[in-house]
Amino acid sequence: MALKERLRTWKRLFWLLILFALGLLGLYLYGLPVIRHLEVLIPMGVCPSARMALLRDNFTGLLHPWARPEVLTCTSWGAPIIWDGTFDPAVAQREALQQNLTIGLTVFAVGRYLEKYLARFLETAEQHFMVGQRVVYYVFTERPDAVPRVALAPGRLLRVERVARERRWQDVSMQRMHTLHEALGGRLGREARFVFCMDVDQYFHGAFGPEALAESVAQLHSWHYRWPRWLLPYERDARSAAALAPGEGDFYYHAAVFGGSVAALRGLTAHCAQGQRRDRELGLEARWHDESHLNKFFWLHKPAKVLSPEFCWSPDIGSRAEIRRPRLLWAPKDYALLRD
Repeated sequence: MALKERLRTWKRLFWLLILFALGLLGLYLYGLPVIRHLEVLIPMGVCPSARMALLRDNFTGLLHPWARPEVLTCTSWGAPIIWDGTFDPAVAQREALQQNLTIGLTVFAVGRYLEKYLARFLETAEQHFMVGQRVVYYVFTERPDAVPRVALAPGRLLRVERVARERRWQDVSMQRMHTLHEALGGRLGREARFVFCMDVDQYFHGAFGPEALAESVAQLHSWHYRWPRWLLPYERDARSAAALAPGEGDFYYHAAVFGGSVAALRGLTAHCAQGQRRDRELGLEARWHDESHLNKFFWLHKPAKVLSPEFCWSPDIGSRAEIRRPRLLWAPKDYALLRD
């Protein structure tokens, strides 16, 4: 009897601990902001000294990961994670100029997103995105006549491409990869050597320069960069082409910013578009739409460079000691209005 009683006590204690953990997780994800600040206690890991000494980049030369010992500055496959202080921006600027590059920047401004976000996105891009480099902006919209006129510096162009208006906002997100794939195979691919693809509901706040360029570039998600892998919001439905099994995945990447060479992006967009098409044929829709497929692609094909959350930060998180100089900031969201 005493043994049974002890077992019952341990069983009750076990379930109380489970409920307590679930309660904390719920508060962390959906409720109490103070729980969010405990995230800084989760260690990010350390780049091994031997690997740090070998970190080089085609645009920044020898990197200085030891300048940021409080954050993870490299991946397990040897790619650099770019933080403020780990590179010399003057070296990156000089190397890009020597290569005589044209850099593309694509953005989709459909429905009410055009009026609310596009002007600020383009105006701040002129102030901070690849300043001093040749840039071609590609705006995809169903209303080309409504695209605002923005004063552009010499050597910078704005092109507007018409796209169909989708019935649901999810379909806009899902169609993006197919549209980008076609554009990269057309004039955009002929004009630019490297391309960044970004969401319109954000704005530039600091220098976003050639230090971000590489064959393939992924962006750490500002809301998830400290989370343990088991907690990351990957697609878990095994029927989906975007699915990652338990134990798979490296980081959680944000689809608001990704980039690379034209050839690399053609491969990425083809993979994601094909996965989305297969899911639709099965009546499926990945949890986070094209972002889920993007994360699957970068699990299979590791990015050559990873951008720290400084390159795309959410002010709603608040200040963090490791976020020294944000490059892009999320604009305030108003989904009830924008996605009506």
